[in-house]
Amino acid sequence: MSLPKSTGTAKTVKQNQRRVTYTKAGLQKIAHELRIDVLKMLEKAKSGHPASALGTAEIFSVLYWDYLNISPQNAQDPSRDKFILSNGHICPILYATLAKKGFFPETELNSLRKINALLQGHPDRNIPGIETTAGSLGQGLSLATGIALTQKIEADTANTAGNTATTTKVIVMTSDGELNEGQTWEAAMYAPRHSHTPKYTLDNLTWIIDRNNIQISGHTNEVLPLENLREKLESFNWYVLEIDGHNISEIQGALKMAENITSRPTVIIAHTIPGKGVDFMEKDPKWHGKAPNREQMQDAVAQIKNLLKNIKDY
Repeated sequence: MSLPKSTGTAKTVKQNQRRVTYTKAGLQKIAHELRIDVLKMLEKAKSGHPASALGTAEIFSVLYWDYLNISPQNAQDPSRDKFILSNGHICPILYATLAKKGFFPETELNSLRKINALLQGHPDRNIPGIETTAGSLGQGLSLATGIALTQKIEADTANTAGNTATTTKVIVMTSDGELNEGQTWEAAMYAPRHSHTPKYTLDNLTWIIDRNNIQISGHTNEVLPLENLREKLESFNWYVLEIDGHNISEIQGALKMAENITSRPTVIIAHTIPGKGVDFMEKDPKWHGKAPNREQMQDAVAQIKNLLKNIKDY
């Protein structure tokens, strides 16, 4: 994990009361099981976006089984953490995650993208466990910033009235191709603006960028180069971390560090491999939005199952 050149002030964070029941090997196992679900869903649907869905499996595994206070039992609780998926086209990985967590029956995965089915090609907030509807790219960071600020204002109002209130975590994921959108940069400029107003500092906001270097038109460096991305974000006063988005320990460490930073929001640049785990999909832009046929799905699932067999506790 690459640390930022400048640091924020550490803050005391109440320890998560949920018992951590999964080892790193257990979380890796979940990530591969999610990949298998994604591949089967997309083959059955005959359409969808496998590359980034497969590439973010470890991130979703850590978020939902190790970090976020989100469950079917507290889905309507105002104190729950919030996860916003801005790059909504990778929703099969989120759907697989929510089904495995029990938000809705896993049988619903079989009807992905079918008319009148629960699970459509982009997330809808009427789906259990989905916080916001996503379609057009570039909107998620703005939504998450507004939610994070609302959390701060409500907590301040409650505390002023003599009621104890805490601010919950708001996590947003965007793609790197999505950074072509101007609205993303408007939100990126706005989110750190309260850094000198402590009660409204958006240190409850963490932005994860899926830095996989591809988008629908090809490689990002050929479509609209983003580098030096870290320096751009630091210049906007974000606390910046760079990690291997497939390394469970680095994902856990970055999220924990983000939780302990005050005076600014945190952005995690997660370097991932699109199509991770499937040799004919990895790093190939054509799999950004192309579903596998049955033979390809079976080959891909066999590869992931082989990875599952080789997992050792660590």
